[in-house]
Amino acid sequence: MKIVLAGCTGFIGKPLTKYLFEKGHEIVSLVRKNDPSLPEKVKQVLWNGKDQGEWSKEIDGADAVVNLSGAGIADKKWTPERKKLLVDSRVESATAIKTAIQNATNKPKVWVNASAVGYYGNLPNEIATESTPAGKDFLADTCKMWEEATQGGEQFTRLVILRIGVVLEKDGGALPKMAMPFKMFAGGHTGSGKQGFPWIHRDDIIGLIEFALKNEKVNGVMNATAPELLNNKQFCKVLGKVLKRPSIFPVPAFMLKLMFGEMSAVLLEGQLVKPLRAQEYGYMFKYSTAESALRAIYQ
Repeated sequence: MKIVLAGCTGFIGKPLTKYLFEKGHEIVSLVRKNDPSLPEKVKQVLWNGKDQGEWSKEIDGADAVVNLSGAGIADKKWTPERKKLLVDSRVESATAIKTAIQNATNKPKVWVNASAVGYYGNLPNEIATESTPAGKDFLADTCKMWEEATQGGEQFTRLVILRIGVVLEKDGGALPKMAMPFKMFAGGHTGSGKQGFPWIHRDDIIGLIEFALKNEKVNGVMNATAPELLNNKQFCKVLGKVLKRPSIFPVPAFMLKLMFGEMSAVLLEGQLVKPLRAQEYGYMFKYSTAESALRAIYQ
C-alpha cells in the first residue's frame, strides 16, 4: 500500500511512519525540511502545508493519505499570533490535502485526518460520544474549523476523522511533564482534579490509524481514546501507583493560570470521552486501562 503521510516527524507521526514502513508499506512523507531520523527508504517530499506543488502528484495514485499536521497545542503560551498558527497549521494542511485528492486522477481509497477531543469543549458532568456537539471555547472552535476543512472530502474518498485524546508515551506529549513532579515526590492532580482525562496509549493511536486504513467499513468521526473513563485525579492516582510515588500535592488552578494564561485550560478542563464507534467497529484496544498502559511505559 502506498501511504502519503503528513505530520510524520511528530510525536505520533514518527513512530507511525516507522511502524507502517516496517509492515512493508511504501511511505511518502510530506515534510517542511528533510528529516534524517526517518527510515532511509522512506521518500521525503517537501511541502509548506498549504499550497499545491510537486507533493500533490504523490496523492495521485496513492492508496491512502494520513494527515497529522498541526502546531503543538501546549508547546507555547497562547498569544494571538500563536493561536492563529494553531488554527492555520491545521486548517490549511487539511484544505491542501482535500484539494489534492479532489484534483487527483486516481484518488486515494481512504484519507485519515487528525482532530482532537477538544472538539467537545469542557464537559465536567457528561460523557462525550461521537454524536456530542462541539463546545464553545478556543480548542473546540479550533477542532471544529479543522474538521470543517475536510468537509467535501468524503465525496472523493473514504474519510475518517480521529478525535484524539491525551496520548501517552515517555518520549513526548503530556506524560513526561506530568510524571516529573511525581518522580520528585511532589505529584498530584491539577486544579479540582474532577475534569475528565481522555487518555490513550500511543500504540493504540497507531493501531487505530492502521485499523481505519485497512477496514472499508470505517468512516466518519471516531473518538481515539481508551475505553476506561477517568478524571484527572483518578489518572494521577494511577500514575503515582505505577511510579510508586504519592499523589497528594495538587497544583492549584490559580497557579496554572498565572503560569500559562489561557493555555491553562488544557490542564484545568477536560472531557470523559467514550470511543463508541471504535468499539462498535470491533477495534481491540491493546491497553484498555490506564494502569496497564502506564506499566507498559514505565516498567
